[in-house]
Amino acid sequence: MKRKGSRSAQWVFTIAAMVALFSAPPSKARRAAANPANGGNDVSGLINAARQQFDQGQYGAAMSTLESAQSQDPAIADVYYWMGRALFEVHDFTSAISQFQKAISLNGNISVYHDWLGRAFGGKADKDKSFFVARNAKGQFEAAVKLDPANVDARRDLADYCMQAPWIVGGNKDEALAQVNAIAAMNAVEGHLVRAEYDLSVLKNPQQAQGEYQQVLTEKPATVEPYLEAAAFFQQHNQFPQLKAAIDDLGQAHPDDPRVTFYRGVYNVVTNGNLENAEQELKSYLASTPDRSDWPSHASARDWLGRLYQQQGKSVEAAEQYRAALQLDPQNQDAKARLQQLESAVR
Repeated sequence: MKRKGSRSAQWVFTIAAMVALFSAPPSKARRAAANPANGGNDVSGLINAARQQFDQGQYGAAMSTLESAQSQDPAIADVYYWMGRALFEVHDFTSAISQFQKAISLNGNISVYHDWLGRAFGGKADKDKSFFVARNAKGQFEAAVKLDPANVDARRDLADYCMQAPWIVGGNKDEALAQVNAIAAMNAVEGHLVRAEYDLSVLKNPQQAQGEYQQVLTEKPATVEPYLEAAAFFQQHNQFPQLKAAIDDLGQAHPDDPRVTFYRGVYNVVTNGNLENAEQELKSYLASTPDRSDWPSHASARDWLGRLYQQQGKSVEAAEQYRAALQLDPQNQDAKARLQQLESAVR
């Protein structure tokens, strides 16, 4: 599980397999909210309808609704912003960049527009293996922070970039630390999260990062995403008691959030616990949630189902799930390696 992006997102972007520009749980799933639509009543209604479709994972429908809004009034910035968001979710980063740029041309003072344009540049940089495009991402994150110094999402994106990008495209550990300190001064929970990233990425000190994530749980965050980031770290580092504590805290704070079922399923798989429950939980997550960048991906859920079936000796079912995961995310290296292992075993 990767921290998203959030941050959806719980986003991991790489350039020529050298560097991740953003790390994201899958799942860190911080999600920026747009400002209210600034059009007339008819266009506002269409934007609201598109946002509902977006939240349900109906990205094509959302784009159709937004096209209707654009035809009614082509001068409403939020229409282009949400079109960019929908295009981002289907990984059409070039088109997303164009839409975010149109939003900014109509209203360049909205911090969140610049932050998402930076994320879209990051996605395109990964896809095209382009250092030049990557540098554009940093410029947009900086613009977002300048416009709204209280935009923690933008500060975290800028911090992530400075921590993980090579110097040739603007990576700078000192700039990263400055953002870490600024975030910590504004928001204790976000401060612990970003300092944990700094501990891992820059200081290479997972024990120190663990302390930060434990502090996150002590703070009892009001939102879901900090629990997800902590859970992702504990899973990645095989710290299963801490993982269970994070899942239990998440379940108590947000019992109706479907992401709880995903993480419970993962916990049972990695600990070889109640695999029947794990299967039900992962299938429930797949059936009841949209596939979106700021939530644990459906590709990840398929991968974990494959691992579950592999543990049960169900090689055919496991291979099916790994193939499904790769169809959703061809870059899923875990699913690719496990599928190759299964295929080699039957030759």
